[in-house]
Amino acid sequence: MYKTLRISFALRSAYHVNAILYALRQLPLVKRLLPASLYGSRPLNALANLLSLLWELATFFLGKLLYFLTMIWGASLLLPDAPAGAAFLHILLLLTCIGAFTNTNLFDPSREKYYAIFLLRMDAREYALIHYGYALLKVVVGFLPFTLFFGLTKGLPVWVCLMLPFSIAGAKLAVAGLSMLDYERRGLAYNENSLGLTLWTCMTVILLLAYGLPALGLVLPAGAYVALFALFLPLGGLGLCKALTFGAYRALYQQLLFQAARQTEDVQARTRRLSERSITADTSIVSRRHGFEYFNELFVKRHRRVLWMPAARIALASIALVLIALPVLASMPQARARVNDLLTRSLPYFVFIMYAVNRGTSFTRSLFMNCDHSLLTYGFYKQPRMVLRLFAIRLREIVKVNLLPASVIGAGACLLLLCSGGAAPLDYAVYLVSLPCLSVFFSVHYLTLYYLLQPFNAATEMKSAAYQLALSATYLACFACMRLKVDALPFGLACIAFCLLYCALACALVYRLAPRTFRLRA
Repeated sequence: MYKTLRISFALRSAYHVNAILYALRQLPLVKRLLPASLYGSRPLNALANLLSLLWELATFFLGKLLYFLTMIWGASLLLPDAPAGAAFLHILLLLTCIGAFTNTNLFDPSREKYYAIFLLRMDAREYALIHYGYALLKVVVGFLPFTLFFGLTKGLPVWVCLMLPFSIAGAKLAVAGLSMLDYERRGLAYNENSLGLTLWTCMTVILLLAYGLPALGLVLPAGAYVALFALFLPLGGLGLCKALTFGAYRALYQQLLFQAARQTEDVQARTRRLSERSITADTSIVSRRHGFEYFNELFVKRHRRVLWMPAARIALASIALVLIALPVLASMPQARARVNDLLTRSLPYFVFIMYAVNRGTSFTRSLFMNCDHSLLTYGFYKQPRMVLRLFAIRLREIVKVNLLPASVIGAGACLLLLCSGGAAPLDYAVYLVSLPCLSVFFSVHYLTLYYLLQPFNAATEMKSAAYQLALSATYLACFACMRLKVDALPFGLACIAFCLLYCALACALVYRLAPRTFRLRA
């Protein structure tokens, strides 16, 4: 048992360390400083081990803290009609029931389990029990400080707050025990990453009950919830007994991992089919242009469903919303001043709207799957002159696609501004110019990221941590803009200046770096 424990944690550490080092080597500026031999470097491995340890400690508490702040404690603050302690326990109880099925850990077909049980030939039962015991320890230790803090603020007794983490672990054990019994009876392994329609329906109903009943003031007395949580303790004990006596862990994991591999293949095949369906197979589509212009025009015409149709739908939906809003404003004069004030201060919100309607990510994915995936295997296609020429052509096309909804939204905002009381002439100009500028910015941004970080490998899998990090940072920056309380004129002028500066800088970076970075990933 001790040997299995030691190897299990060594494997986890090595897996995390290699993942960290691999992610570091994907960063464009860092990659030059870190050669492939760094995997054998003791100082860097020590640093990666430290980062892995810090991340492991963070997983004890960080996720639970966010869970309590948003899903339980924060949500209970929005339900003033229900008793505080009862509403807190009600939400926690029903979410615990959902988590018992969706976050078991024991039935998660992870790559780590594959390495340990099938490559290293570790004892499946010992590995499963150690791994699962550690996961339950993280549940108890991670939840304990937050059930104490948030429970006491809701007026719950200390002993109830201390019991709750063990009850949550007990619920997970109870479901694990039932799943093992079902496997022995039917031979079907429960996969927490592949839930059926029945389970999804039940979880949706439970989620609605978790927040809907307290919102209506319909909750049981706090003592009833305490009794239900206490019931999870003996049920968890029965689940623990079953886990200790279960003898088919290897066969169970073999089935789970086979299912996971098949699901991955199915997802890839489905993605390919959807990609193929998005291409117009009309052989009558032709072009009178030459060279890359000919190549690009055929691509755009055959991908109208991916590029122009969504942009046209967004533009039509925006026109419809404006046409609905105009008679509403005409019939409600008392609302015009408020709408006018809102529009003059809501330009920061349009940053997120432009981010949401931009077609940059779907355009670059289509480029790779239906074009660059094959052509990047040819030497001529990676020549600097060819890369830069095609980048300019593609940028022109995606800018044209994204300008359609941006121009319609900008014109609609100006029309609403005019009909709600009017504004200074510069305010209209800011809306008409800044929204198309934001559209151009996102077009340049996504295409630049694609050329500088090219995230896909030959199997069309996304393998760039830097690319995913850049996309996440883009989302967070756009979301943060909605928190700004700024008038339209200064914010719009700042946006226009930033977009022009960013576009110039991005194009310069592509000119300097893209001939070296636009490659198929290993």
